Amino acid sequence: MSDVHSTATRSFNMSRIRGRDTKPELLVRQYLHGRGLRYRLHAKHLPGKPDIVFPGLRTIIFVHGCFWHRHEGCRYFVVPKTRTEFWLTKIGRNVANDERQQNELRSAGWRVLTVWECELKPALRERTLERLYYSLTAPEPDELDYNPVVP
Repeated sequence: MSDVHSTATRSFNMSRIRGRDTKPELLVRQYLHGRGLRYRLHAKHLPGKPDIVFPGLRTIIFVHGCFWHRHEGCRYFVVPKTRTEFWLTKIGRNVANDERQQNELRSAGWRVLTVWECELKPALRERTLERLYYSLTAPEPDELDYNPVVP
């Protein structure tokens, strides 16, 4: 099956996919900021340039797209029917990098939380954000860890 777009059009479309300040990331940031939490963005000195960093809490939040980071069991992660080998290799590298970076961060004493794009769809958004906020502000944050919801 051939692509419905020309090579130039497809290249243009793909170049517009953001790596930071995505809609899901902005939703999380707006929610947390609206509740009085302050944070740093895309800390270049940390492995993986985490999306949201709470230095005082030693906590990091990654907001992952289900496709780009292979969210297992999620209906939004679908292997493309064209250039399958290319995409599986590319996404596999992303997942390997995620694991390596998160291990480095944990080894350095950081708590790493991941929010998935699908958890921010309207049906789950409020629940997900409330659980994330509570996980960040609970008296004993290590006891209550944020556990993602898989739709």
